[in-house]
Amino acid sequence: MISRISGAILGETDGALFISAGDLCYEVLVPLAIMKVIKNGGEVNPEAENERKRKIDLVTYHYYQMEPSRAIPVLIGFSNEIEKEFFEKFISVSGVGPKAACRALAEPISAIAGAIDSGDVAFLKKLPGIGQQRARLIVAKLQGKVGKFGLIQDGRKEAPDEKYSNIKYEAIEVLLQLQYKRQEAENMIRKASERQPEIKTSEELLNEVYKGRMTDK
Repeated sequence: MISRISGAILGETDGALFISAGDLCYEVLVPLAIMKVIKNGGEVNPEAENERKRKIDLVTYHYYQMEPSRAIPVLIGFSNEIEKEFFEKFISVSGVGPKAACRALAEPISAIAGAIDSGDVAFLKKLPGIGQQRARLIVAKLQGKVGKFGLIQDGRKEAPDEKYSNIKYEAIEVLLQLQYKRQEAENMIRKASERQPEIKTSEELLNEVYKGRMTDK
């Protein structure tokens, strides 16, 4: 098995890098979120004068794509072992194979992990090839198991939707500390956000949760 590859980038496509290592050139599939970091200089020698001098070091996931008459070796590259570990958890979900997962990781891993942990199906279903049903399966399988991956510093900039997702996540965490069950907390947050979609902070969201509970009594 090939677990790591280091060499010069000879070229690239939308979803892969061609890396020269010794006398061989390898095609390595790279998730879009990680490719963006590479192109921004995160993994490339900034002093390189041209494409052929750019150096890279990737941790790889190596598997064989089975076809009727042959097995095709495939490499998927990551910046570090933590990203690879998240990928391996992602493909543990029924119906999510390695190539599908590689395509789906089009947003920063920290954002995807946060969406899984907060049960944000709306965010997940927008990932390429996921959809509503698979997003629900991902949450059911991985919720509560991917928190550490939300700490990855992958350079994401919060868009309004991401910021709101973070607000919901913070509010749910507070409710869990107050001894509410996760499903109960998520339902309360969902109802509160539907009543007041313009809420901007977790404190406001929790206040709306409280108002809702008082109204229901």
